[in-house]
Amino acid sequence: MSGHSKWSSIKHAKAITDNRRGKQFTKLAKEIIVVARQGGGDPDTNFKLRMAIQRGKDVNMPADTITRAIKKGTGESTDGAQMAEVLYEGYGPGGTAILLEALTDNRNRTASDVRSTFTKAGGNLAEVGAVAWQFAQRGVLVAETDAENAEELAMVAIDAGADDFETDDATLLVYSSVESLETIRRTMAEHDAVIRSSELSMMPTNTVQLNAKAAKQTLRLLDKLEDLDDVQRVYSNGDFPDDVLEEYGNEAG
Repeated sequence: MSGHSKWSSIKHAKAITDNRRGKQFTKLAKEIIVVARQGGGDPDTNFKLRMAIQRGKDVNMPADTITRAIKKGTGESTDGAQMAEVLYEGYGPGGTAILLEALTDNRNRTASDVRSTFTKAGGNLAEVGAVAWQFAQRGVLVAETDAENAEELAMVAIDAGADDFETDDATLLVYSSVESLETIRRTMAEHDAVIRSSELSMMPTNTVQLNAKAAKQTLRLLDKLEDLDDVQRVYSNGDFPDDVLEEYGNEAG
């Protein structure tokens, strides 16, 4: 498993095991509000809402919290500020390309927070279009498995339409087109797969190998960016050394 994919897997694990859970619920609620406002409150006809709800369920988000967010988005509940989707692009230590998705009710505040975080961590905020071309949207599913069943489960995913997969210890990462993700998840669930998460992600089309120093600096920057209230997701094309990632993963405890 490459250093980039392993970083993605560790991120998912940290999100459900450390003290970020409460903040994650808040961010997911914001996302549900926005996609419900854009495409309506029926998940059967609103693909983005369906995916957001599934992400909430994957991290055990309370059902009533999901319902309240949908009602805010559709106007049944009028409290809450109007939010806009904003994409930020930048560079981290070692020339790493970084892409951020944000939801904000104050663009000036969010831009200032993002720029300040980049600067303090040795990176810099870039112009629109500077790095986005280095990423492509794909479906990413993370499942728990073991060495005995990993390949069989991966073949189930491939038969259901997956493009590729990677395994590492007890983790299986499955990559697919946007259109195939839900079918793959449903098929794997029918084969009793323990699915940790499934979502649409911006995957790098190429990666930048980082030395230990730049890798540690970049991971700290990515963590700080993800901790910002308005930032929903952070993507990077960094390829991190295994020993640095092992230390990073241990910090989840």
